Amino acid sequence: MAKPVPIGTRGEVQWRVEFHHTLSAWRPELPPVLSTPHMIGWMEAAGFEALLPFCLADEVSVGTAINVIHRAPTGIGTAVKCDAVLEAINGRFLIFRVSAHNGNEVIGHGTISRAIVSKSKFAKPVASSQVSLGAQ
Repeated sequence: MAKPVPIGTRGEVQWRVEFHHTLSAWRPELPPVLSTPHMIGWMEAAGFEALLPFCLADEVSVGTAINVIHRAPTGIGTAVKCDAVLEAINGRFLIFRVSAHNGNEVIGHGTISRAIVSKSKFAKPVASSQVSLGAQ
């Protein structure tokens, strides 16, 4: 069982936008700006970092829900800082207020929920579904 996580627990990550993080990497006709899935992934990473000190043995946190708004474009070479602050706990779900900032403005914000799980228990259903899919 994970250690108790206090409200206000924070995590932060910083990444620099590279071409493979952009819309153009996906479709050449799109602009070379940070894609929403990458921004959300970085927000998830901030939540992961926040919970890492509270995980025991084979525990890890996984994402369970996302409600994020992407408001401003950010180009290649720009540093983006993502923050996650634990604002609520609903049973086993830890709800983070998240934001992404490009040094000039907030480019995205919202909430992300995570849960702490045992990697070995979490992987069992995945392993059995892979076996049953392979048998078909």
